[in-house]
Amino acid sequence: MSFELPDLPYARTALEPHLSAAALEAHRGVHQGHLDTLNRLLPGSGMEDLALDELVRRSHGRLAAVAAEAWNHAFHWTCLSPRGGGEPRGPLADRLARRYGDFARFRSEFERMALGLPGPGWAWLVQRPDGSVGILLTHGASTPATGSDVPLLACDLWEHAWWLDHAGDRAGYLAAFWKMVDWAAVARRLR
Repeated sequence: MSFELPDLPYARTALEPHLSAAALEAHRGVHQGHLDTLNRLLPGSGMEDLALDELVRRSHGRLAAVAAEAWNHAFHWTCLSPRGGGEPRGPLADRLARRYGDFARFRSEFERMALGLPGPGWAWLVQRPDGSVGILLTHGASTPATGSDVPLLACDLWEHAWWLDHAGDRAGYLAAFWKMVDWAAVARRLR
């Protein structure tokens, strides 16, 4: 099996002004690079016929890291929408309120944790096996897709995701990120 860059569910300029077309294209170029590397590493691995999510769970070493980055990026794009922003509603909002008090406190904690992550990685909203929600940071290519938590929302904290539009200002990137979050898509992932 060969993996290809998935189509975006929106036009490349649709997230402007929060994410420029140039930054989106650069970010997608990194995603393409992960897929190219993955496609080079797959032959002879014995895992050529696995879907990407299975490959992430079952592979090891460099193959696992590249598969995880490809999966993380593909998931990240589904978390964003040109009609995003605002606050979640319904059961997702209720779970966030139970865990964090309200959306503002959830967002504040998410940002605090994301800004505190040294180096590259990801900030996630996940659903725990007990049904509660939580914030998880992963460093580098790590992903919650290999564990028991259900990924609901991903925020890419690698510099390629934010440097072009927000040089040196990760907090500015996070402020823009919230204006693109597709809360309906995030809520559909709840179990």
